[in-house]
Amino acid sequence: MEIEIATIGGYEEVGRQMTAVRAGDDVVVFDMGLNLSQVLIHDNVETEQMHSLDLIDMGAIPDDRVMSELEGDVQAIVPTHGHLDHIGALSKLAHRYNAPIVASPFTLELVKDEIESEQKFGVENDLVEMEAGETMPIGERCELEFVHVTHSIIDAINPVLHTPEGAIVYGLDKRLDHDPVLEDPIDMKRFREIGREDEGVLAYIEDTTNAGRKGRTASESVARRELQDTIHSMEDYDGGIVATTFSSHVSRVSSIIEFAQEIGREPILLGRSMERYSGTAERMGRVNFPDNLGMFGHRKSVDRAFKRIMNEGKENFLPIVTGHQGEPRAMLTRMGRGETPYDIESGDKVIFSARVIPEPTNEGQRYQSEQLLRMQGARIYDDIHVSGHLREEGHYEMLNALQPQHVIPAHHDLEHFGKYARLAKSEGYEIGRDLHLSDNGNIIQLVE
Repeated sequence: MEIEIATIGGYEEVGRQMTAVRAGDDVVVFDMGLNLSQVLIHDNVETEQMHSLDLIDMGAIPDDRVMSELEGDVQAIVPTHGHLDHIGALSKLAHRYNAPIVASPFTLELVKDEIESEQKFGVENDLVEMEAGETMPIGERCELEFVHVTHSIIDAINPVLHTPEGAIVYGLDKRLDHDPVLEDPIDMKRFREIGREDEGVLAYIEDTTNAGRKGRTASESVARRELQDTIHSMEDYDGGIVATTFSSHVSRVSSIIEFAQEIGREPILLGRSMERYSGTAERMGRVNFPDNLGMFGHRKSVDRAFKRIMNEGKENFLPIVTGHQGEPRAMLTRMGRGETPYDIESGDKVIFSARVIPEPTNEGQRYQSEQLLRMQGARIYDDIHVSGHLREEGHYEMLNALQPQHVIPAHHDLEHFGKYARLAKSEGYEIGRDLHLSDNGNIIQLVE
């Protein structure tokens, strides 16, 4: 069976992930995402007014024209998890393919929300829910499987396409977390089984975000303990405390809520995406929030919540807000500019439970946001966080578990691919033979 892999998006940058695998006459597409730095998509800015061609031209969504070179029919579109750099282009591109969107339950709910927000295209692809551990047929000779992984969002999976030539493992976005906060540990047992059954693993497509960082990525429980220590250290402070983190990181948000209550403060979620992700998780029963937890996304309701905080005393509340990357229209940035009823005063605490995404736009915005907060006297607690991506030891462990015949670095640029290539070469892989450095719009022929 002929096997080709089209590296469509995410092979020259962080973002707009999209990869297609052709096995004989059948094609499976993995991810359709946005490049968040190319358009103001963070938290409070939508792209539903923009046409897909405009977004392609500005490098915001994948240029999928290479799909016309794959001689097969798309059987499934598979987003791995609910981050916008993996699902944000579905509402712009999925309608081009007569194929269902297949995703885990929480991811599928977020996909529905993306599609409903689209105002230019009527995306009518069937939506198919599939749990980790389940499989579905692809054509007559292949099978799609979901393997549970841990990341900085719940319900993440690594999809595996089983073919007669071996398995294709699409390994983007995970950490080897054996002590997560809201869900099961990563299913390393299944990865080891896949690496040793039938024809083994033909190809492994791997996220290289942290490939140059030594050691292993810590568990979410480590970030939880650091958050607990930080917030409890503020128990006797009688001024304002504000926290920000990734809106999609429901596990982290739930920890902040819990610790706010432990020090006698009422947590309130503020910002459109904060309300979206946490509200969806709560409705699905994936998290147990306090019955009276306030979630406010629209500007007027957010400002009313801020006024209530100021009227009843900042010392009684802990708002959890959007804006961890300094996004211009997010809540924390507006607070720093003095555009909300919430007054930041000298000594007030601002907790960033997130690191800066290493990209110039984010770094500049975050710097500006922090400076605005400092000018008002805020005390900043930075980087109370653990990454959602593998470091070096995690990469070694995955290569050992899967023992792939071919390895394809993804989810970054050539600089990070080079770091991963050095790691893979130490395991016996060679560039041009079984280690494939690709770019956007390229096709790799694995089996002729």
